[in-house]
Amino acid sequence: MIRHDPSSGQPDRDLRHLGTPFVLARVTGPSMSPTVRSGDRLLVRRSRRARPGDVVLARFPARPELLVVKRVRRLVPGGHWVEGDNPFVTDDSRSFGVAVVVGRVVLRLSPRPGRLGPRPDTAQDDGDPGPSVA
Repeated sequence: MIRHDPSSGQPDRDLRHLGTPFVLARVTGPSMSPTVRSGDRLLVRRSRRARPGDVVLARFPARPELLVVKRVRRLVPGGHWVEGDNPFVTDDSRSFGVAVVVGRVVLRLSPRPGRLGPRPDTAQDDGDPGPSVA
């Protein structure tokens, strides 16, 4: 789950009201660990475009109140198939179906500044989800 930063403890319901193409976000939860960890602050560029391998901020039409950071696995009709890097957490397309990308994560601002690397369990993701691997 992601929260707009600075947050009042409530998830940001709609990012369109912001006048900038960039959004600051704070991660809560372990679904993208070790790539992104709970407490990380991210710079996100608002955009609906994403490619397989990109780490994105997304929503699920089936759960519109849930704003998440996930990795795009592939393009599918109606949006993107997204999964977390942590294989033990399945709060992603495996549970909620197709996602709508809100923005692409540009970089981590803190506590470990820098760009996000490739998915930790694959050097090159071919888009094939494999046998239930996150």
